[in-house]
Amino acid sequence: MIETEGIHGKVVAVTGASGGIGRATALLLAERGARLVLGARRTERLTDLVARIEKAGGTAVQIRTDVTRRDDLHALVALARESFGRLDVLVGNAGVGTISPLDDLRVEEWDHMVDVNVKGVLHGIGAALPVFRAQGSGHFITVASTAAFRVVPTMAVYAGTKFAVRAICEGLRQEAGESVRVTTVSPGPVATEFAEASSNSRVRAQITKMRDEIAIPPDAIARAIAFAVEQPETVDVSEIVVRPTAQA
Repeated sequence: MIETEGIHGKVVAVTGASGGIGRATALLLAERGARLVLGARRTERLTDLVARIEKAGGTAVQIRTDVTRRDDLHALVALARESFGRLDVLVGNAGVGTISPLDDLRVEEWDHMVDVNVKGVLHGIGAALPVFRAQGSGHFITVASTAAFRVVPTMAVYAGTKFAVRAICEGLRQEAGESVRVTTVSPGPVATEFAEASSNSRVRAQITKMRDEIAIPPDAIARAIAFAVEQPETVDVSEIVVRPTAQA
């Protein structure tokens, strides 16, 4: 374990921790001395992740977390306080990208993206903000997307959710005052399971091709998150965009 000043000893909760960016973030922060509270729906993966962190000398606990359920976010925050006495950082990473053209009329998938990507962020804020206020400190780090800056065909609804996330987080930052930090991290294509979410075979093939050609590893986003966490309490890194060099 490499103890890093600014990260060591901090209690960090991560949603969507069972794979991709969430898993990479948990591993990196644990390596640098953070105490992890891991939430995701795939509990068997969480169990394996906790075991790996503990074997390497780190500290982590887990709880099944579906961000569409408000009570699950409150339970995640409660576990942090029960296990470690506080919560310093909430990494809102859980997200879904069921990409398809609007003409497909996949209305249930639209609803699910709104529930996970937008309401999930709000549920995290609702659970953690009172705790951060009571502590006099805290840090929200939310994973958005470069789709929050640019709309392209097939991504109208997904981009809409990510535009909303950026707006919510910027509003939170302006309201947060001097004791709560707010960071939005917007990745470009990352080598994760994102492509598999689309139920449109043509779109899925396009996203898979782009991923295979230019995607960056999840560790790149984890390092950006760690950079925001390790800053002094008086420094708020409000927004980070991390793209493949080849991304247009």
